[in-house]
Amino acid sequence: MEKQQTVRPARWTRDYVFDALKDLGIHYIFGVPGTNEIPIIDGTSYPENGVKYIECLHENIAIGAAMGSARMTGKPGVLVVHVTPGIAHSIGNLFNAARSEMPLVILCCQQQNELVTQEPLLASNLVDLARQYTKWAHEVRTPEEIPLVLQRAFKEAMAPPNGPVFISIPWDFTMVAIRDTDKLKGITRISSHFTGDEAAIKEAAELLAKAANPIIVAGDAVGYADAWPEIQELAELIGAPVVLQTFSSVANFPNNDYHWQGELPGSQAGVQGVFKQHDVAFLVGFGAQAQLAVFKYSDGPLFPPEVKQIYLTNNTWDIAKNYYGETAILGDIKATLPVLNKYIKPQQPAGAAARNEHMKQLSGIRAAQWEEYLQDALQQPNIWAVVIAKALKDAIEKRSLENNFVYVHEAVSDGAPFQYYLPFGTTGAKPISYYCVAGGSLGWSMPASLGIKLESQTYQGIGTRLVINAVGDGSSLFYPQTWWTAAHEQLPILYIITNNQEYHTLQLGLQQVVAAYGQAPGYWWAPKTMDPSYLRLERPKLDYVALAQAFGGQQGEVVETPGAVKEAIERAIDHVLNSKTSYILDMRMAQDTPATPTTPTKATLHYFRQPVLDVFHKQDLKAFALESVNGEIPVNIPSIF
Repeated sequence: MEKQQTVRPARWTRDYVFDALKDLGIHYIFGVPGTNEIPIIDGTSYPENGVKYIECLHENIAIGAAMGSARMTGKPGVLVVHVTPGIAHSIGNLFNAARSEMPLVILCCQQQNELVTQEPLLASNLVDLARQYTKWAHEVRTPEEIPLVLQRAFKEAMAPPNGPVFISIPWDFTMVAIRDTDKLKGITRISSHFTGDEAAIKEAAELLAKAANPIIVAGDAVGYADAWPEIQELAELIGAPVVLQTFSSVANFPNNDYHWQGELPGSQAGVQGVFKQHDVAFLVGFGAQAQLAVFKYSDGPLFPPEVKQIYLTNNTWDIAKNYYGETAILGDIKATLPVLNKYIKPQQPAGAAARNEHMKQLSGIRAAQWEEYLQDALQQPNIWAVVIAKALKDAIEKRSLENNFVYVHEAVSDGAPFQYYLPFGTTGAKPISYYCVAGGSLGWSMPASLGIKLESQTYQGIGTRLVINAVGDGSSLFYPQTWWTAAHEQLPILYIITNNQEYHTLQLGLQQVVAAYGQAPGYWWAPKTMDPSYLRLERPKLDYVALAQAFGGQQGEVVETPGAVKEAIERAIDHVLNSKTSYILDMRMAQDTPATPTTPTKATLHYFRQPVLDVFHKQDLKAFALESVNGEIPVNIPSIF
């Protein structure tokens, strides 16, 4: 009997993934290799697919890198993870992606379909693991539904509001042979450019025009929509200060506009202080509305009830989710704001011109205060963040890189100096020139730097020639394996370790907790010590430059004094612009592990001397400052992590 002849197929079900990526112009898949994923990873070996596999050493690095890529392109970042450990390792940055509304498609290769019920090695209910941090989570039922599921997954990740989608695929399903003509037709795009209801816009315009003292809060949806010009026009029309949501994912308003007041404070009292004197608040693209860790109902709501709230965003969930809104507009911010501005122009509010003039004067005062603070910092024995920020600004502008840099921020104890000094303004930057996340799960920035550097073309038109990642020493230790991928892919990135040799943010957080609950009836809580050993990074001391060297030959140096910062940054930037390796600057914010933080002159000196960004509300914020066991806690101490 003649043997049956078999012809090796040219396509398998896994190739539907590459159909989707080709249709969308996505060129990278991120992941950590596992046996189950090999059929999909193998597809990146075919040049005609136009996709490169970026190998990482931990799944949370892979998802973080995919997030960075997605931020630059506006398209879904794609990663492949390995069964239960793969998605479990990814949860920290999956949470960040969900909170920051980043488009992702996560493909998780489940164990064989015929075996899953028997509880084999590594298998579990993967969908339940991922569901609460995704827009949609699904496990494929049959190989035939893979095209349907992929079309829905990519469509949903890109639909407003963007977000992560999780797809579990039994790995044997990815190897089913299909005909050459069996292809994914394409991915449906749902336009994000829809204008809000005109009646609601008119109502909002009337409230803003009649406001005696309006305020604008700009959230991430503003930056994602690239809506700086439109919100600048509104701020000018109504004479309103613009504050940003705490831990903004992008630069939601240009910092060279005098209406800019930095981010909302990270405390209940601080947020209340910002809204205290306002009668109308325009909350635009504002999703992360309670970015703090200590809240007591007895101290009152974050937004005083007498403040009338107006909402505009593209996400129904973020509209009036915590407080009543007088008017709510569902619409794309960039498309809707021009209509709102059109209705306000004929009825500009009384007092707008005077408020604008006042803010111009305050902006000048703020600039003088920050210059004085910088000069003070240059005389200190240790490095303050303001010295680093100013040196970066000078180096970027010297090289005319205002439209060709991205700053990745995880120096969480020291956000204000970088937000103030770096050129996140209208001289070339765009909202995505600044990268952070709204979730706050640490370990996001170093992975993100990989995906950002890989993308030379961005949807907002900036370049990524210079990628700078400022990260605290504690945060950098989450995923130093990132440096291996940077070396492996020859990605020259400037890493700045703000090294205070402790979990400084948590030291500050401990003081905030004691201030809030130390004298509170029913609590009277105090720790055994205000200087716990578990908040210190000592015994043994860490060598970050040597660590980076071990992960792939990255170069770097230790910078010990303020006077050495500028030249070190110049050397580091020249290195990453002219070579294929990264550069690590270990910036000594403290030469040794700091002494017990018992007085402001030790742990928090630079916070007490640091000017506030929000000069418009400066007096109100002072009135709402907390009292700690060691004296007043300044309002510009960051949120607790």
